[in-house]
Parts: sequence; C-alpha cells; structure tokens
Amino acid sequence: MPEPAYVRIAGEYARQIRSGELPPGTQLRSYSELGERHGVSQIVIRKAVELLLGQGLVRSVARRGVFVADRPNLTRVSPERQFESPETTFENESVEPVEVERDTATITATDELAEALGIEAGADVTHVITRASEGGRPISVSDSYQPLDAADVETAAFLEETIADALPEERHAEWLRTPSGELVKSVYQRYLDRDDRVLMISKVSYPRDRYDSFLFRMALDPEGVAS
Repeated sequence: MPEPAYVRIAGEYARQIRSGELPPGTQLRSYSELGERHGVSQIVIRKAVELLLGQGLVRSVARRGVFVADRPNLTRVSPERQFESPETTFENESVEPVEVERDTATITATDELAEALGIEAGADVTHVITRASEGGRPISVSDSYQPLDAADVETAAFLEETIADALPEERHAEWLRTPSGELVKSVYQRYLDRDDRVLMISKVSYPRDRYDSFLFRMALDPEGVAS
C-alpha cells in the first residue's frame, strides 16, 4: 500500500530515536516547525507524533512539548505498518542491518485453505513466504495466501487480526530458531473488501518477546489512509 506522509515522517523519527541520534530527553520542534521542515500540514505532523506516542518513543508534557522517551520500547502498530514494506517496517525498528527474503509460488488450495479464502478446494492461489532477520537474528516469518483472481490487497477495506501466544508451525519454528515447546507471538490476518470477500490471509510469527505491546485499528480506507 502507498505510505502516508505521517507514517513516513514517524518512521524517520523512530530511526533517529532508536539509533541514539535523538537521545532521551530531546525536545522535538513545534508542530509548525516540523510541518515547515517536512512540507506538510500540522495535522499530518500531529498524526505522526500520535503514532510515535503510541509506540512509546516519545512523551508529551503539558505546556512544554514532546520529548524523546527515556526508555523507548518496541510496539507493533497495525494497520500503519501495512502501508510499509517489511524492509521499511523493520528498518524503522532497528539500528542493525535488516534482510528480507521472499519465496513466491502458485499452489493448490487445500480444503482448509479454500475455506479460509472462501474459494473452491483445488483452486490455485499465490503463496508468499517472507522471512526477516535483523543483524543476522531471525525476527519474523510469514505465510500469505491470495486467490489468483482476487483484487490487489491495497484495495482492502478491512483488516482483521487475531493475536495469540501459540506454538509455531514447524517451518516458522525452524526459521525463528524457537526451542521445542516454546511459544511465539502469532498474528493471523484477513484482508477483506467492502463486500467481505477475502482478498488475502497471512499468518505471521515473531519471537514472543520482540514487542512490548501491539496497537491495532480495524477499518482501512481503500485509498490507503487509516480511518
């Protein structure tokens, strides 16, 4: 999906905060100054700051301004991160080199997969496996499935997510190097159009302790702006 300006701006400041370029206690410029610097309205800047606040990267002090937090945590934000490629998302979260690899294939839908996608069993679907590592450490793996005749996922009107601590599938456990019996943070996603047709489903696994918290909004604007 196209990346909104407020997501891009928040990502820039997230990288500066996590790299130490903006140390704890640093005061951000005023909304008007930031707007002039980035060539956007104060409304866009306000949304970017709200995103940084939700991620725990900054704190707001009444009548004083916005300051870099003393202990920035790592929060997974949805659907804002859906506007970004995995490369951008993880680079915003890390000061270490990030590598993302993908395998794409056309497969035949099993009964279970066909039911989840609302298609006939035996139909062809696109299967994408995405693996991400940070400084050589595996941090994410996902399986995404999309019917061949489905509209592009950027036209999605809704994103549904189910988040749970769960035992990973064998392939996910192998990539994340998860010891036998250990849980991971599992995120199951469904992208739907306005008629509730499933455009894509994904199952994403992260190390259980990667994120301090998860931030979620349900509705998506088909123009690519969170509502």
